[in-house]
Amino acid sequence: MSAAERVSDVWNGFLGRIRHPAASRLEGGARHDLEEFRGHKHCLVVTYRRSGEAVPTPVWFGIADGKLFFHSEERVGKIKRIRGNDRVLISPCDSRGKPLGTGVEAKARVLSLDEEGRAEAAIQANFGLGRRIYGAVATRFGPDGVYVEVMPV
Repeated sequence: MSAAERVSDVWNGFLGRIRHPAASRLEGGARHDLEEFRGHKHCLVVTYRRSGEAVPTPVWFGIADGKLFFHSEERVGKIKRIRGNDRVLISPCDSRGKPLGTGVEAKARVLSLDEEGRAEAAIQANFGLGRRIYGAVATRFGPDGVYVEVMPV
């Protein structure tokens, strides 16, 4: 395991310990669009284990063409769960994962390399300079990442 992966594991463990308790209680609503996500910087993405257990994770995101996009390390659990089960529940949230809206049922998929530019542009449009700085450091020193497209159903 690389030093970057070890640092990432420690950081992700910390974030898991400070996650807001309400993140685990998100329920789906009647919404089928992303309007309530506008103006927010974080999105709670709930993925599902094979057992059906929900696993909530807050992420930075961007919106384009009626779809939500986020970036994550390729090796983390949420990406493995999305590859095994594309059903997700999403909601705007604060940085600790406290839901700030109703849950939206959606389907998620990991994007191919040729689709990544559109996803990164959407995320940068929501974050500006801070995202560009983070992206420069993460791609240089961090573990490999992937982009995910989330489409409400």
